[in-house]
Amino acid sequence: MRVEVWTDIACPWCYVGKARFDKALQAFPHRDEVEVVHRSFELDPHRAKGDVQPVLAMLSKKYGMSEAQAQAGENNLGAQAAAEGLEYRTTGRDHGNTFDMHRLLHFAKEQGRQDELIQILYRANFAEERSVFTEGDERLVELAVQAGLDAEAAREVLSDATAYADAVRADEREAAELGANGVPFFVLDRKYGVSGAQPAEIFAQALRQAWGARSPLRLIEDGGADACGPDGCAVPQS
Repeated sequence: MRVEVWTDIACPWCYVGKARFDKALQAFPHRDEVEVVHRSFELDPHRAKGDVQPVLAMLSKKYGMSEAQAQAGENNLGAQAAAEGLEYRTTGRDHGNTFDMHRLLHFAKEQGRQDELIQILYRANFAEERSVFTEGDERLVELAVQAGLDAEAAREVLSDATAYADAVRADEREAAELGANGVPFFVLDRKYGVSGAQPAEIFAQALRQAWGARSPLRLIEDGGADACGPDGCAVPQS
């Protein structure tokens, strides 16, 4: 069975949702027969590569809220992440264009290291002090090496703006065709869709249903969970 997951590295609910899905998959009896493929979805595709701003400022502008309100939302997101065993920096993070990371993830898929790289990128963006946006290509090369990729090969991908660009755009078009207007968005064997960072129990239910049934794609949950979309990310309430 194949599970395709549309996500963006800048999406905190994708970070949390992956942990919840992984928990469900680990307990799934047929987990060794499940292929997980990460698909590209940019929350901010029109942002220039060098346009980086603090997360709190971005949230304040996008949602029309004060920075204190944005900080409260980040604090609550940090608590949700901690409940899944994840580190999450609630202050000092920044936000930028993720297109090159998506290109690198397509390269990593060819090398059989995609899941390793996406987890490392999430951790770097949400848990580590160093930015994934302000240090240039060499920061991404460093993270690619941590995922088991060859440094020079990763450097070549990043230096060629056309490398895997079509694959990223194809993923984004397909997401639109499937009706995904936010992430994370999980498609199980092209039978079921799960939208948002659902509890592990929902993912477990979806895995069981997709394994044993044959039907057109339909949403098991369709918008009630926290997710990120073109207008921004859901802000958790205390």
